[in-house]
Amino acid sequence: MTSSVPPAVRQLREMALSAAWAASIRAAAKIGVADALGDEPAPVDDLAKAVKADPEALNRLLRALACHGIFDDRGDGVFAHTDVSRLLRDDHPNSLRYMTLWATEPWTWELWARLDESILSGENVFQSLHGKDFFDYLHADAPESAAVFDKAMTQASRLSARRLADTLDLSGVGTVVDIAGGQGQVLATLLEANPEVRGVLFDLPEVVANPDPRLAEGGALASRAELVKGDCRRKVGVPADLYLLKNVLEWDDDSTVDTLRNLAVAAKPGARIVIVENLIDGSPESRFTTAMDLLLLLNVGGKKHTQDGLVKLVSMAGLRVEEVRPVNAYLHMVVATVSS
Repeated sequence: MTSSVPPAVRQLREMALSAAWAASIRAAAKIGVADALGDEPAPVDDLAKAVKADPEALNRLLRALACHGIFDDRGDGVFAHTDVSRLLRDDHPNSLRYMTLWATEPWTWELWARLDESILSGENVFQSLHGKDFFDYLHADAPESAAVFDKAMTQASRLSARRLADTLDLSGVGTVVDIAGGQGQVLATLLEANPEVRGVLFDLPEVVANPDPRLAEGGALASRAELVKGDCRRKVGVPADLYLLKNVLEWDDDSTVDTLRNLAVAAKPGARIVIVENLIDGSPESRFTTAMDLLLLLNVGGKKHTQDGLVKLVSMAGLRVEEVRPVNAYLHMVVATVSS
């Protein structure tokens, strides 16, 4: 039967209820439905028993998710995996389970409800809600959320680390510093691909305390890796030939310029600064990138950049932009050098 609902009406009312979709994905990720469902279709009663859920409520959840291609509703209370639902499994090589949880953490819901305030003021609302900045809050008041954030960043890095290692030429580089590199997924991948290079993972104390096992004491790359605690917005006292900032420069413009200037002060003459970001450039990732842009406004007063906007900030920091080129379909690399 053809729907009599105009497409514009259907689109807007579904978008107005899209919080339900995000909450549904979060619920499935938290209770582990994707891990409970194996390669074969399974009755909802069996899944409910495995995750200790109410069978009727779980059926309603999976039915809603199946409308968006997350799980396949086979009828009669039987569900199967789809390519999308498998990404919620912990054991999937491209798992997005923690990325999903991070994007729907409790603090996100209270921020989205106040987006109008940020749009009117141009400022974040996190400080007024919690009396401290976002990352101080995470580590002091929400350590479980901080752990989810770290794992989410590692999962996101895993998707692009190999491609970045293939794209980034480290010829002649003795030391590379991964600035705000989280647990070090990208740095470890670079070191594996370039056995003559040494690496430094530079991040907040709470983050570098839990590095990628390959970089930790006794790890396969530990002899070529150093873990350094610090805040790149204040000082980077690590001389190096190349500094990597992947999805880092997402604060306000002043903080971004200050960070780049801190790198220029620490760097060896002629050092390269490589910035890898999702740019707002009309790519297939534009829905993701523009949504992240609004979330960054809410929590840290930051932004995603256009290519021209990011290049302008790099130049304001006194660096010379050498090239801008794609890493993959959704990431771009801006390469700048420090004046000799």
